[in-house]
Amino acid sequence: MAAAQGVTAAAPARKQGPRANGKSVTRTRWWVAGLFLLPALVLLGALVVYPIGYSVWRSLFDTGGDTFVGLDNYGDIFRDDRTLKAVRNTAIWVAVAPALVTALGLVFAVLTERVRWGTAFKLVVFMPMAISMLAAGIIFRLVYEQDPDQGVANAVVTSVHDTFASASQYPGAHPAAGGDLRKSGGGSFTTDATVSAGTPALLPLVGVPPNKVPGDPGPAKAANAEPGKVTGTVWLDFKLGGGGTKGEVDAGEKALTGVKVEAVRGGEVVASATSGADGTFTLPASAEGAALRLPGSNFTEPYNGIDWLGPALVTPAIIASYIWMWAGFAMVLIAAGLASVDRNLLEAARVDGANEWQVFRRVTVPLLAPVLVVVLVTLMINVMKVFDLVYIIAPQASQDDANVLALQLYLASFGGGGDYGVGSAIGVLLLLLVVPVMIVNLRRLRKERQR
Repeated sequence: MAAAQGVTAAAPARKQGPRANGKSVTRTRWWVAGLFLLPALVLLGALVVYPIGYSVWRSLFDTGGDTFVGLDNYGDIFRDDRTLKAVRNTAIWVAVAPALVTALGLVFAVLTERVRWGTAFKLVVFMPMAISMLAAGIIFRLVYEQDPDQGVANAVVTSVHDTFASASQYPGAHPAAGGDLRKSGGGSFTTDATVSAGTPALLPLVGVPPNKVPGDPGPAKAANAEPGKVTGTVWLDFKLGGGGTKGEVDAGEKALTGVKVEAVRGGEVVASATSGADGTFTLPASAEGAALRLPGSNFTEPYNGIDWLGPALVTPAIIASYIWMWAGFAMVLIAAGLASVDRNLLEAARVDGANEWQVFRRVTVPLLAPVLVVVLVTLMINVMKVFDLVYIIAPQASQDDANVLALQLYLASFGGGGDYGVGSAIGVLLLLLVVPVMIVNLRRLRKERQR
């Protein structure tokens, strides 16, 4: 009986816990915890909740904000060609950029573990993260410059191209009006008359400033007649100060060296020669009775590289700059996850006969799956908000082709459009696109905590 009374007497004492006294499990009163959380809640409400609510409300009104239009602004999003292009480009960004950055970061993280200078490599790859989007945009606007003398990308491309394909010496050169040479397709010029041995042929050209003839050209010389051979001269039929007779080799006119001359009969080349230092050339007797042709290879414009910022390539070019910036971020996170991988599992796979590719694909990647998902989801949210790179890198002529939702939001609201209703609707659309990704991320975090 006494024991029972003791238990009964002790029971009320158990109810006197921290919660019964208005305290949390950490023995902190609720109002004290709320007081400490109040500044954060105020900032959260002012910087997140209020802007979202106001954007939703503003998206239901017209441009001036006076007339309620309901969901008309959302309908305008899908009726405007520029906005639809922005939606498609945003989808391309979300599908391509995060996957490439994550894959590249994974490769870098795995490879840097196998080299002694891995730390230095990680530092170099991560350094672009210290550069602002504005600075990176300016850098890559210069990298993609069309002029090979200014743009690094085209300087490399043109160097490789010119290594395997020789450039023409006289781009832009052409026959003077009224001469015997006529256009014959492919940029070439062919004489109307045929040539004969013993009668020198004259092939005058214009279109090249005398002071810009390549090399160190000497004076042109009228070719001498040679029995059994076809001779001729290719020269610049113009001299500084004027004077002379058109179609004839005059003193002071410059020779065009290295011009290829072909003898064509029945559509086939029967002989060819190249003009010398004085502009003269000599063809064998087989050229007699043929027309002379100057192939288009003599006059093609120099290769000027790739139009990186043209309508076709502007989006891939900007995505490449984004990859350059964020590959270091992915590499660092994945390398941190890789450091926690149990090396015994990798060694066990190798002992069982797996090669390095199989170890990477079947062991390393599955073990890094949680980290890869974190990086991928973070980058997907990030690319939906990309604005700076597109706005700075894309020139005005191709900005519509590179447009994304964040840029369209700015252009519709502040970039001359002045339509805050449509701009708010685009902002709400961006929020709706981000929410599913955030939900997936939150569910993943909850599952990890339960483990």
